[in-house]
Amino acid sequence: MGKVYLVGAGPGDPGLMTIRGKSLLEHCDVAIYDALVSPEILAMINPLAEKINAGKRRGNHSLLQSQTTELLITKAQEQAVVVRLKGGDPFIFGRGGEEMADLLAAGIEVEVVPGITSGIAVPAYAQIPLTHRDYSSSVTFVTGHEAAGRYSPKINWQAIATGSETIVIYMGLHNLPEIIPQLINAGLAIDTPMILIRQGTCADQAELVGTLGDMIEKVHDSEFQPPAIAVIGNVVKFRDTLAPLFS
Repeated sequence: MGKVYLVGAGPGDPGLMTIRGKSLLEHCDVAIYDALVSPEILAMINPLAEKINAGKRRGNHSLLQSQTTELLITKAQEQAVVVRLKGGDPFIFGRGGEEMADLLAAGIEVEVVPGITSGIAVPAYAQIPLTHRDYSSSVTFVTGHEAAGRYSPKINWQAIATGSETIVIYMGLHNLPEIIPQLINAGLAIDTPMILIRQGTCADQAELVGTLGDMIEKVHDSEFQPPAIAVIGNVVKFRDTLAPLFS
């Protein structure tokens, strides 16, 4: 019986891959990876290993979650080192907890190798500190794409709006027309700064800056595409104070 390693690939920049994760990729027998893992990180995989794309892009999943779990169990019964390579961190909106529970229930040994989550790294690459003594002393991470048929209530956007000074939304670009009005109705001003960051930490990183009041129109006009992280709050203004230093 082999062992499954739930490895976080980080946000995209291969320099942000952990040493532990890189070592496992170089010595694994099987690597099952998601679509958001960058080509540079995939190139780290042992050339003799079996490589399986598990998909996971909006509306185009190569494998269902149940099929991915069954595949992990099967491969762990055949090989010694199985890497489940997930974008960002396995336990931050990555369904790593579900996979770990299913594997343990099947008698498979599991180890989690954390990765740098995009909600932290991507704003940093855009010169935005999520906390700052002059701008924000709290931050909330929230998914903008809830699972269909989930057991718990929908996200309480009113609590999110009033609960912290900085909001980071994962996977929410397509749902902004539903999310932003709820945040405004909960009390956030329409001129609250907001930024969308696409392909964060990668060479083709792109940014769209605006406010809660105009961001939906800007997304439409620019045809801004996912994957993207949204940051909402006064920390976005910090970029303006740094601009002279980068000029």
